[in-house]
Amino acid sequence: MTDRDDFLAWVRTALHDAELALHDGDAAPRRALWSRGEPVSVLGAWRNAHGQQELDKLFTALAKSFSDCTSYVFELQAYDVAGTMAYTAGLEHTSVSVDGEPRTYTLRATQVYRREDGEWRVAHRHADTVTE
Repeated sequence: MTDRDDFLAWVRTALHDAELALHDGDAAPRRALWSRGEPVSVLGAWRNAHGQQELDKLFTALAKSFSDCTSYVFELQAYDVAGTMAYTAGLEHTSVSVDGEPRTYTLRATQVYRREDGEWRVAHRHADTVTE
């Protein structure tokens, strides 16, 4: 398998499963896939974060607000791997309860990854809500 094949398999398994867990109220799998090095950042659809402490607070708050995920689909539109760096761009289609209220929404999401000690880690996320 090529580096691109390995990366894509990771996106479709570990990364997907971590996002599904977050939307069911468990931030730990998502946090485990994020870099522990700096810089890390989120320019989020609802909140932003820069640095490890802000990232921890953001993921904890998101997990507390999410529950009862009935669907999470990542529609990958583009990706590439260049050495120890990679990116994905796509649409996240989610049906979940947010603060107890059922919601269905789509986010445009772009993420940047770096390989650390042989493992892919998320270093940056930008997402915004797709409006009709």
